[in-house]
Amino acid sequence: MAAWSIQAQTAQPDANGYLVKVGDQAPDFTVTLTDGSQVHLSELRGKVVMLQFTASWCGVCRKEMPFIERDIWQKHKDDAAFALIGIDRDEPLEKVIAFAGQTKVTYPLALDPGADVFALYADRKAGITRNVLIDRDGKIVKLTRLYKEEEFNKLVQQIDEMLK
Repeated sequence: MAAWSIQAQTAQPDANGYLVKVGDQAPDFTVTLTDGSQVHLSELRGKVVMLQFTASWCGVCRKEMPFIERDIWQKHKDDAAFALIGIDRDEPLEKVIAFAGQTKVTYPLALDPGADVFALYADRKAGITRNVLIDRDGKIVKLTRLYKEEEFNKLVQQIDEMLK
């Protein structure tokens, strides 16, 4: 993981603030979910994984999250070949739990103190509301930014295809 951190620190962000690109191996990390359990990205190898970077203060995140819940999570939550993790940028546990309640999402949310996981994927100063889709081999296959209906629908379609 240290090599990725060094690369992420020296990489130049793209127009959307991403430090990673489609085709890259997804940088590994460990996060703690709101239920206290830990998830290591590398342990999800063999699954289709969607990471959603979010925060309670982000209006666009609040707009997008019900769609993620309905169109992705509710459809695939029982599929053992799929994992979805919302990664909340630098907020305390109580705030993240309240945020989940306010947005009515039931997918797992993780804490990202200091936005250190975010910084593996995007420039620390870049905005959130971004999704990273990772294939079963751990490679990034899609990067989204903000909530754009057409782009989101393509994300949903790609997840559906990858899980067929």
